[in-house]
Amino acid sequence: MNFHVGDTVMHWTFGLGEIVRLEERTLLGQNTLYYAIKVHDLIVWVPADDNLESRLRCPTPANRFKKLFAILTGAGEPLPEDRQERKIWLIEQLKDGRAESLCRVIRDLSAYQHSKSLNENDRLLLKRAQNSLLGEWGFSLSIPVTQAENDLYRLLNSGLAGD
Repeated sequence: MNFHVGDTVMHWTFGLGEIVRLEERTLLGQNTLYYAIKVHDLIVWVPADDNLESRLRCPTPANRFKKLFAILTGAGEPLPEDRQERKIWLIEQLKDGRAESLCRVIRDLSAYQHSKSLNENDRLLLKRAQNSLLGEWGFSLSIPVTQAENDLYRLLNSGLAGD
């Protein structure tokens, strides 16, 4: 992928951001090009290496984003009961950074919390996934994040009502 300064991108961990500059840096004697991504008031440095596609992607276009709603209204997949297994499984699901994965994790944790309490890690993962998805949602559909959040909860609740 070839990104440029000013491009809006999705960082696999931190969510929606903007490329503010490219800079060559030396690490362990090796020069590497890095993208500086501004996410809220944080700058994240992302190396332009062979793993770039797993770290950065373009936001999902509006027509494809609307298709994600079916995931949010679908039945949640059962999560491991063991908290450590659940943590590992959820982190593994989020590694690809795709919007579909964010939707599945949000859906599954939301369904899980209707029958069991979320632990601190579950809550943090859910919040991180929601923040990433909502930022992309607002950008992709050109709506305020508060509207995206209301729509998210409406879709999740309609899916739970169907269970």
